[in-house]
Formats: sequence, structure tokens, C-alpha cells
Amino acid sequence: MARLAQTPGLTEVQRDILSTVREFVDKEIIPHAQRLERTDTYPAEIVDGMREMGLFGLTIPEEYGGLGESLLTYALVVEELSRGWMSISGIVNTHFIVAYLVAQHGSPEQRARLLPAMATGERRGAFSMSEPGCGSDVAAIQTRAEPDGDGFVVNGQKMWLTNGAYSSLVATLVRTERGAESVYGNMTTFLLEKEPGFGETAPGLTIPGKIDKMGYKGVETTEMVLDGHRVPASSVLGGPDAGLGRGFYQMMDGIEVGRVNVAARGCGVALRAFELAVAYAQQRSTFGRPIAQHQAVAFKLAEMGTKIEAAHALMVNAARLKDSGQRNDVEAGMAKLLASEYCAEVVQESFRIHGGYGFSTEYEIERLMREAPFLLIGEGTSEIQKTIISRGLLKEYRL
Repeated sequence: MARLAQTPGLTEVQRDILSTVREFVDKEIIPHAQRLERTDTYPAEIVDGMREMGLFGLTIPEEYGGLGESLLTYALVVEELSRGWMSISGIVNTHFIVAYLVAQHGSPEQRARLLPAMATGERRGAFSMSEPGCGSDVAAIQTRAEPDGDGFVVNGQKMWLTNGAYSSLVATLVRTERGAESVYGNMTTFLLEKEPGFGETAPGLTIPGKIDKMGYKGVETTEMVLDGHRVPASSVLGGPDAGLGRGFYQMMDGIEVGRVNVAARGCGVALRAFELAVAYAQQRSTFGRPIAQHQAVAFKLAEMGTKIEAAHALMVNAARLKDSGQRNDVEAGMAKLLASEYCAEVVQESFRIHGGYGFSTEYEIERLMREAPFLLIGEGTSEIQKTIISRGLLKEYRL
């Protein structure tokens, strides 16, 4: 049989891209991930390598300097990057979502001005919905943009920005009271531009500092404080005429893409945990034979491999649906739910196979044990995914 997580029907270009990324992961990420993660060091050299390969512009249309590849290609690249170190995939994920939002919903001026610099990685994107008092409950967002002359003044506090410091463009969902009947019709996405770094990186826009985390290190996670931050009307995603009041629907489109990405991360982390377990099980011996020959361990490996295959298949299906132009909220929710839950289970089984060595920071599985839980909450918790899935199923099977 083929190795795990293979994808049928790929083009030669897709196979070449994945082969190049896989080689990069094996040579430039895996050998350095432990050291960089332990010191919470930003992986600047790895990021430079990804820029040289064009990964920041992987899905940006060719007319704007990107490679014009599909969501499926991107998801499979994310799977490979996460197999090396999940934080690396985080660096490109929010950038990709913002590039997708600009390409799909931006005005012609926004696409022409922003996408070429995003394709090279010169301009990096961050994505901001959550606040200190709300995460998945988007209706509870308190940050507001008030009209002010020919622009808006934005006040509030946002939370959990991946790439919050290194980014120079933040797609930010805020309230803009327009008298719509639904709270969601009173939300707008703004493209906030700032300088990379910490502190006041634009007048009235402050990135206070890095949030310390259990795992997912190397990539910075930050807050963003908006205090009288003035923006022109042209910063509304899609322009003020088309974009005002459309922010929630634009962001949900981006979230569907993001959930496929998180599913791909789960597949990549689980695949790495399996690789570590299956190698260790053949090297470690007890009672006169490798532990892989003990049925208890062999059955664990069988279950781990099956879970990886199932999660990978759902992730690929969700990506292909989105690429075909169909809505994939239920399928993306299923992929994210299964991949994140299975990832946590596969990583824990790998940890058990490693025995006492799994508790040592010298072994890679210890890092994966701290990283996998993030996938259970990123881009919506498992409970949120179940809500989305059940609503979709009840709508489809309504009596």
C-alpha cells in the first residue's frame, strides 16, 4: 500500500510543489524545530526560505504575482509544513486568509495595491475577530468604527492575533451601526494597515506584546488595542459602497477556508506523531522483541493510521468543494472536527508508545503533546463545529 495521507488526482504541478515543500520540511524545519520552539524564537530563516519558494503567494492569482494555486494545493502544503512544525503553518495561515479575503471581496484598488506585496511576503497579513470577552460568539463583538468626516474612528480591543506583530495588514471585524435588523448586518471588515513590530505601530493602534502560550511557540500571538485609530473609508474591505455591513459574511467565507487549513494542520501533526511512534516501536525492545511486534502496540499503530487516513480524506473533500465554488461550511466543519480530535488522540497514543521518553523535552513527541490541544479550539471549538454541522444536517433533512 501507499504511505499515509496520499491524495489521488493531483496534477504534476501539485506533486512538484508538494515534493519541494516536503524536502524543505525535512532539511530546514524538522532539524531546527525543537531548538527554535524551546527558546520561542521567530524562525526568520525558515520564513525567508518560504518566501523564496513563493509560498506566501501560493493561492494569489498570477495577475498579482502569485502562483494561482487552489485551496487544495495550499491545504496539502500546510499539512506538510505542520508535519515539520505547526507554528510554521500558522505564519502562513492568517496571511493566506487575508489574501483570500482581499482577492475574493476586495475592491479593484485593494487587490491591485495589496496582493502583489502579499504574494512576495513583503506585506504580511493577520486576521482579527476575537476579543477579550468573545471568541466564537461573534455577535458579542464590542469594537466599533464610528463615521468621522471622510473616514472612521475605530475603538476597542482585539485578542489572539497570530502574526499580530510581524504583519502589516490586519483584516479586522468591528461593529458599524447601520440600522440593520440583524446584528450581523451591522458588522464591517476593515483592512487596518500598520508597521510591523510591537508598541504603537500606527496612530491609535498598539500591539502590546507577545502572549505566552503552552505551545504554538515561535509564531507570535498578540492583542491589538485600538484607541482613536482613524482610517479612511477606502479601508473597508470591498470599499465603502460594497463593503459596509458585509463584514460578517466576508469573514465567515474566510473562516471556511481557515477551517480547512486547521484540518490540514491536524493531519500534518498527526502524521508526524505516527512517524515518530512507528519508528520508535521498531527500535525499542521489551521481552526480547521490538514493541511493534506486541499486539497492544501494533493495534495502536493500526488505529492511528486509520484515523489519519479518515481525517485526510475529509480535509481533501472540503478543500475540493470550496475550489469548485460550492459552499462547504458543513464539510469544513466536519473536517476540522475530525482532524483536530483525531490529531489529539493520535498524538497521545504516540506519547504512550514512547513511554517515559515521551515526557522528556529531548523527544519531539513532548512538543506535539503541547501543540495538538490548540487545534481543538483554533478557528472554532469542536462544540462550535458540531453546532454548524447539526444545523446543516437538520436543514438538509428537514421533515
